[in-house]
Amino acid sequence: MSAGTVVQAPDGNSVVLGEIGQRVLLENRRVRVWEVRLAPGESQPWHLHHNPYVVLCLATSACRMDWLDGAPPRFLSEQVGGVVYRPVSPVHMLTNHGDADYRNRIIELLDLGEEASGVPEPAPAGGAGAGAGPAGTVVFENDEVRVRHVEVAAGGSLEWRAGDVPAVVVGLSAPDRDGVHHLASGERHVLTAAGPETHTYRVVELTYLRAA
Repeated sequence: MSAGTVVQAPDGNSVVLGEIGQRVLLENRRVRVWEVRLAPGESQPWHLHHNPYVVLCLATSACRMDWLDGAPPRFLSEQVGGVVYRPVSPVHMLTNHGDADYRNRIIELLDLGEEASGVPEPAPAGGAGAGAGPAGTVVFENDEVRVRHVEVAAGGSLEWRAGDVPAVVVGLSAPDRDGVHHLASGERHVLTAAGPETHTYRVVELTYLRAA
């Protein structure tokens, strides 16, 4: 069921499904990256995820997730830079119940969902991202992805090299927040920190492709 599909709620009312985010920042055969941005009191419409996905929090506020099937709501209190992995889930909606803007990045893992019948590209041998070390701290890992926290000192730069699996680089600091990059295995990308403050990034490595 995609956006525009009409479904029935338990009370018999018809509900038109919306998109899972407001805009697509990046899309290829591996991933689709969305922005979700909600002002206080604003809701993301009822929607359904067709792919497992990673949520990266950029700006936090108290939120509530409601389920169309009538299941008890889930109350969310995320931290900036927080990482959440979710499988496909029933139809739901998200509402900002706080007094600040809420903003995230949703990274859909297409190989594990709508493109699951596709054959993943072979992964060449290689190590972790170049220049990782202390600057590439692992903050989340499961069987599908590994997420690294990367900092670049004010006025500096860091060349990141994807290892033996592709990766998605997401900037958490302004003005890098709109910068989302997909790196194929072994591909390099320079992370920068223009201005007087340290810039932070999340590097999401698609480790599920290693076993393909």
